[in-house]
Amino acid sequence: MSLKSEFNGLFAKSRFSIVLLFLLINLVTFAGLRLVLLVKQFADIDTPFYQIVVAFLYGVVNDLAYFSYSLIPFVIYLLVVPNRIYRSRLHQLISFCFFFFFLYLLFFTELSEWTFWDEFGVRFNFIAVDYLVYTHEVINNIIESYPLGWLLFAVLVVTIVSFMLVRKPLAQTFTAYEPFLHRLKIACVLLVLPAISYFAIPPSWYQFSNNTYVNELAGNGPYQFFSAFRNNELDYRHFYKLSDDQQMSQLVRSKIAPEGTFKDNVPGALYNIKHQVIGSGQEKKLNVVMIMVESLSAEFMKTFGSKENITPYMDQWLNEGLLFTNFYAVGTRTIRGLEALTLSIPPTPGQSIVKRPDNQNLFSLGYVLQQRGYDTVFLYGGRGFFDNMNAFYSGNGYRIVDQTDFTKEENTFQNAWGVSDDIIFNRAIKEADEDYEAHKPFLFQIMTTSNHRPYTYPAGKIDIPSGSGRSGGVKYTDYAIEQFIQQAKTKPWFDDTVFVMVADHCAGSARRTELPVDKYHIPLFIYAPKHVNPAKIDTLSSQIDVAPTVLGLLDVNYESQFYGRNILQMKKDEGRALISNYQRLGLYKDNKLSYLSPQQQVDAFDDPLGAHKPLEGDQKEALVNENMAYYQSADYIWTHRLSRHE
Repeated sequence: MSLKSEFNGLFAKSRFSIVLLFLLINLVTFAGLRLVLLVKQFADIDTPFYQIVVAFLYGVVNDLAYFSYSLIPFVIYLLVVPNRIYRSRLHQLISFCFFFFFLYLLFFTELSEWTFWDEFGVRFNFIAVDYLVYTHEVINNIIESYPLGWLLFAVLVVTIVSFMLVRKPLAQTFTAYEPFLHRLKIACVLLVLPAISYFAIPPSWYQFSNNTYVNELAGNGPYQFFSAFRNNELDYRHFYKLSDDQQMSQLVRSKIAPEGTFKDNVPGALYNIKHQVIGSGQEKKLNVVMIMVESLSAEFMKTFGSKENITPYMDQWLNEGLLFTNFYAVGTRTIRGLEALTLSIPPTPGQSIVKRPDNQNLFSLGYVLQQRGYDTVFLYGGRGFFDNMNAFYSGNGYRIVDQTDFTKEENTFQNAWGVSDDIIFNRAIKEADEDYEAHKPFLFQIMTTSNHRPYTYPAGKIDIPSGSGRSGGVKYTDYAIEQFIQQAKTKPWFDDTVFVMVADHCAGSARRTELPVDKYHIPLFIYAPKHVNPAKIDTLSSQIDVAPTVLGLLDVNYESQFYGRNILQMKKDEGRALISNYQRLGLYKDNKLSYLSPQQQVDAFDDPLGAHKPLEGDQKEALVNENMAYYQSADYIWTHRLSRHE
C-alpha cells in the first residue's frame, strides 16, 4: 500500500479524523505566518538563535491551546449526530461547504493578522477587540488602505487549492461507522484538552524573552484576541504587585505636590491628592486651543533629527514659542492621550477611562475652566462615537463638534477616519469667532485625523500624492496647521489665545523591548506671542503635565486633583515620564525605566535607550516604589470614585 493510501485510510477509521485534518492545516498555517513575521522583523530580533526555536515551540503549544477551545462545538456535534445521518450524501455535501468556509475563515484571519502586525507590530490585542465595535471606521480604513478585493480573491484561491488537496482524506472521514460509546470515549478525551489549556497555560506564559518581537512570534493571534476580549479591564489589586497603602499615599503626595499644599492633611486619609495651586500673578483669562495631532512622533521632525523635510512649517514655528524637547506620551492610542491631556492622571491598566462606564463628572482641565465661564469644546474630525469620545467629553461638561455637525458645504473631503484636518481647523476658527462675539473665553481641544492610514487628503495641497503613505499624512497635517495659525493671526482673539500643539501618541510603539522609551517621544509646543517668550525646555515630562502647565501660564488659582505638574516650575531632577501599554505600567526617570506587569512582576532597567541593563539595589527599590505609588494610587482613586468634582 502506498504512503498516500495509508494517509487517506487513516481518516476512514474515525469521524473525529476530520478534527485531526483541520488541526494539521491550522498548525501548518500558523507556522507559516510565524515564519513570515520572523522574516519581516528579523533585523529587530537580536536574541540568540535558540530563543527563536523556543518561540516556535511555544507557538505550537499556543496553537494547540487555541485549537482545543475552537473544536469544542464540533466535537459535541460529532458525538451526537447518528451514523445514518453522518454517512449520508447530503450531510457530506453540507460538511464540505462548512469545511471550505472554515478554511477560508482561517486564511482570512491570518491575512488580518498580517495587516494588524503591519500597522501595530504585534499580534491581536485590545486594539483588535476595540475595532470590532467601530466597523464603519475600520472597514473603510482597510478598503482605502489595501487592495481589499484582490486580497480577498487571493484568500479564495488559496482556500480552493487547499480544499482540493485535502478533499480525498476529508471524504474518507464520512465512511467511518462508530458506535456511540466509542465516540463518547474519543469526545471525552478531546474535551479534556481545553480544560487542560485553561488551567495549565496562563495568557502571558510564553513571554519568556526580553525581545518583544520574539514573544509575539511565540503567541497565537486568535488566542490572544479572545484573551484580550476576556481581560478588557484588569483588576489592579489582583494582578499587580502591591505595597502598603499608607506609605504609597504619602509617597505619591510628595511627588505630586512637593511643596505640600494639600487641602486636607488628616492622617489616614488614603490617596487624598487634592492640593492648592497658586498662580504667580494675576489670573489671565486667555483662550486655549489645544491641537492634539494624530500619531505625530518627534522623530518625524527635523527639529528632533529627522532627515526628511515633511514638517517644514512646524520646524520653523517651534522656534517661536515654548518647545518641550524631553516630552513623552503616556500610551499608544488616541484615547490614552485624550485621557492624560484632559484628566492629568496615570494610565491605569486595561481599558482607558474614556471608554469605561461611569466616567462623568471627573476633575478635568475643562472643569477648571468651566468654573471660570469658558466655553469648553471637543472638536473631532471623525465620528465622536468612535472610542466613546463624545460620551466621555459631553459627560464632563464639554460641547461636542464632530463629523456629523459639518454641512455639505463644509465637508469637502473625508476618508474612513473623518474630514481632512483643514476642515476641522476651519470649523475651529468659526467656533472661536462666535465665542469672541459672545464675549466668552474658550477652551478648544481639537483632535486631528489626517495622519492616519490610509493617509488620504485633498489633492494639490502638498507635493506628496494623497494616499502614498505616512510621510504624506505628516506633511499634510503640517500644511493644515500652518493654514490654521495664519488664519488665526488675522482674528481679534489671536493675541489673547494660547495655542498648544501636542501629539496624542507616537506613530508606532512596537520594538524589541516591552516599553521602548524612544517610541513614546512626542513634541509639546506652546505658542502665544504676546504672553510666552520662546525657549526650549528639556525637563523630562509627559502628557499628564500639560493641563497643569497650561493653567500655570494662565496663573489660575485652583484646588487640583491632577497628578501632573507645571513643567515650568519643576526642578530638573524632579522630571519623570509615565509611559505604558495596556498591561505594562512604566516610570521613566533619571535615564532609568521601571515597569509593573501582571502576575505581580516588576522590572527595572538602567539606560533603557542604550545598554538596557537590569537595575539592582537601592536604585531599583526607589524607582519601583515611586512607580507603584503612581499606579496603585491611581487605581484606588478611580475605584473609590475620588476623582469626581464636587
